[in-house]
Amino acid sequence: MSKIALVDDDRNILTSVQMTLEAEGFEVETYNDGQSALDAFTRKMPDMAVLDIKMPRMDGMDLLQRLRQKSEVPVIFLTSKDDEIDEVLGLRMGADDYVRKPFSQRLLVERIRAILRRKEAVAKDDAGEGEVAQVMTRGDLIMDPLRHTVTWKGNDVSLTVTEFLLLQALAQRPGFVKSRDQLMDVAYDDQVYVDDRTIDSHIKRLRKKMRTADDNFSAIETLYGIGYRYNEE
Repeated sequence: MSKIALVDDDRNILTSVQMTLEAEGFEVETYNDGQSALDAFTRKMPDMAVLDIKMPRMDGMDLLQRLRQKSEVPVIFLTSKDDEIDEVLGLRMGADDYVRKPFSQRLLVERIRAILRRKEAVAKDDAGEGEVAQVMTRGDLIMDPLRHTVTWKGNDVSLTVTEFLLLQALAQRPGFVKSRDQLMDVAYDDQVYVDDRTIDSHIKRLRKKMRTADDNFSAIETLYGIGYRYNEE
């Protein structure tokens, strides 16, 4: 049973979403501000966190920043329909997805399930279960899906589930272009719609993380109007 943390200062949202998720078989913990959630996460990290952005004491952005200092736990942001800047900033800070308020609870459940399935796919513990479990080496890049580890020139790089899957998809066939639609299919289930900006934000965050290991990292190339490709260095 996956444990989901809901963090929102609106008690009506907490109650209704908690009931929906528990009916779907999830274990749910609720918090009405970021600080109380962070205190609880320090003791035990959930399998996924769903965070409102605007909250008292500590908002969702601050909470995500603190989480990313020590964990790559999947995060979905809840944003208001007018917070496009917050959505982009959240993705660049390391969120895996966002859902706009007011939202369909069914949509939220599907997005949670999609991310958890992706998390399970990259964490397979059976080395014989297909390509996803094989260590991949592309030049200075080494990816181990079994352990969810990435190294570049011998330096460890910590990636979220979404970032890992995007890098894996690009690096599997160096020199071949992946369109944004193809990358969406890799990172999200068919029933979950995301726009180009979401993929672009994930790629920007991915590049930024790779450059913490190598200031000159340039293996991910943008082909404007087409997509991205990995160039083996």
